Amino acid sequence: MRQLLSTLLLILAIPLANADEWRVNRPLKGTFAEARDAVVMAIENRGMVISQVSHIGDMLERTGADIGASRKLFTQAEIIEFCSASLSRQTMEVDPHNIVLCPFAISVYTLPEQPETVWLGYRKPPGAAAAIIDQLFSGIVEEVAGQL
Repeated sequence: MRQLLSTLLLILAIPLANADEWRVNRPLKGTFAEARDAVVMAIENRGMVISQVSHIGDMLERTGADIGASRKLFTQAEIIEFCSASLSRQTMEVDPHNIVLCPFAISVYTLPEQPETVWLGYRKPPGAAAAIIDQLFSGIVEEVAGQL
């Protein structure tokens, strides 16, 4: 019976262990503004251009009341979108359906319950595209972490 229970718990835990394989979230000490500016600088240092900054935190705060939501999800939250023509091309040569990875995006956000922590996050691409793009994302995050 104990072995059956252990096996059942293991089976139930497998989806939980894999639940976040598609994303990377890195906590850092610093302010939101410092982290956001460092992300922009790290992207531009690699010769890429910011195509858009989505003010997700502001949008959620503004629309929350309209849908009956009262919980404050973020203190501040932005998604910085950017592109690399060569890396985008490489990922799509591997598989044209990798178009969904474009533009690249890094989230910068703070949570109300952790005001001293700023988070950086990005989607981890699957398959062969991971080898092409993950080095870019992890390099940007490491550069930012070294500055904060």
